[in-house]
Amino acid sequence: MKTLVASLVVIASIFTSCARADQAPGATPSQSPSFRPGTALIDTEEGSVLVRIEVADTPELQELGLMNRTSLDDDAGMLFLFFEDTTVGFWMKNTLIPLSVAFFNRDGEILSILDMEPCEADPCPSYDPGVTYRGALEVNKGAFDDWGATVGDTVRVSP
Repeated sequence: MKTLVASLVVIASIFTSCARADQAPGATPSQSPSFRPGTALIDTEEGSVLVRIEVADTPELQELGLMNRTSLDDDAGMLFLFFEDTTVGFWMKNTLIPLSVAFFNRDGEILSILDMEPCEADPCPSYDPGVTYRGALEVNKGAFDDWGATVGDTVRVSP
């Protein structure tokens, strides 16, 4: 039994070390050790754009989001995935960088894009997409415009 417990502890520490070494762009161990890295491909009329992402797919990670980050790489973002359709607005509490967010449906079709401003103190506004969506991709403010991404374009995600 002691051997089994010791083996499980070793395996857990290996997985924890791998998760920290394999973090998404711009992350530090104290910021986001639990976000899964991946990529999102945005298909636009002007071509495709590859975005390195961190995936927030649990309520805890979704609440944390990009809080307290001082920068985000130009080709990076955070992806919020939901298991059911939702209409909940986003907020920028303790988010220090301006962001744009694209809300998309189950098929990856972008339904709404909003620009959001940093907010360090309450009350922070909620950014309501005005649509029912399944996922959202946050990037640096203006990046969707720079990439030519608009409503109707498609987001495809790879782990």
